Formats: sequence, C-alpha cells, structure tokens
Amino acid sequence: MTVTTELADELPAAEVAAAKARAAVLLLAFRHGNQLAFDRELDRLLAEQAEREVATLLVWIAAEAVRKAYAPEVGDRVLRGLVRRAPADTSAVVIDEDSVDAALLLESVAAGDVGTVRALVASTPDTTYLLGGVLQAVAMMLPLLPDGEAEEIAAELRRRHSGRVPPQVPEARQR
Repeated sequence: MTVTTELADELPAAEVAAAKARAAVLLLAFRHGNQLAFDRELDRLLAEQAEREVATLLVWIAAEAVRKAYAPEVGDRVLRGLVRRAPADTSAVVIDEDSVDAALLLESVAAGDVGTVRALVASTPDTTYLLGGVLQAVAMMLPLLPDGEAEEIAAELRRRHSGRVPPQVPEARQR
C-alpha cells in the first residue's frame, strides 16, 4: 500500500477533478475563440483566487499535449521556439546553452548554499544544458577517483534506484 502525504500548499485531492474541469473550460473557450466564456471563467477564477491551481493544471495539460504530439527532442525545440517568440517583457526564461552555469551550481552545492542552488534551478526551466554541464563535470572527476571507487558508487546507485544486484567486478579490477 502506498501512503501519500499532502504538502501544505498542495491542492487537496478532492479538489483536483474540479480544478481540471475549470482548466478544461478555459482551454476549450480559448481554443474555440469564445472570448465571453473565457473571460467569464477567468473572472470567476480570479475572484476565487484559484489562479495558482488552475495555472498548474493548465501547464500539466499543455505538457501532456506536447508529450503526446512530439518526440521529446522535438517538443523541447517547439517550446524553446515559443519562448523565443514571446514578447520581450515576458520572456525572462533562460534556455540558451551559454546562459546556464553548471560550475556555479557545483560550487553552490559544495558550499551548501541552498538559496543559490534554488535560484539557479528556478531561473533555468530548460535544465537540459545545466544537467549536461553537471554530467560533464562528473565525467571529468571520475579519473581522479581511487581505483574501485567509481564501481562502488555505481553499485550503490543501482541498489538505491533499481533494487537490482550490481554485477560482479572482475577480479583484476579489484584492489
């Protein structure tokens, strides 16, 4: 049996279906150009201060639509294109390979600077390049590990994430 706990600001499970229906009303009205229905539903949501819940559900619906319509790499290109075409005052989204700083992320993690880590990740919704930089850094550090350490780390990761028993390291590679 799986036990789930609700976070303090999380939408209660009982309200999720109603919020999805409200998001669907907005999407249908927008898709079909029904400005009156769209404005009425939006005014109702704003009056009830349900913006965060509905925005979350709209993003979830959009992400599902992109996932079903495009291969992952194509979907990312489509979304990056939308960001680039957004008006200048609303497109403060970091998506460019040169604008993310994996070195700052590593330094902040090493220093225990949670605020900087959170700010960097929050300002980088397209984490492709950020995670790629971290992966490159890890690859650069692997040769510096003592013999057998990389294998032990890989075995521990397998145990934690897959529950599988790690393959035996050949006798010649053990110390």
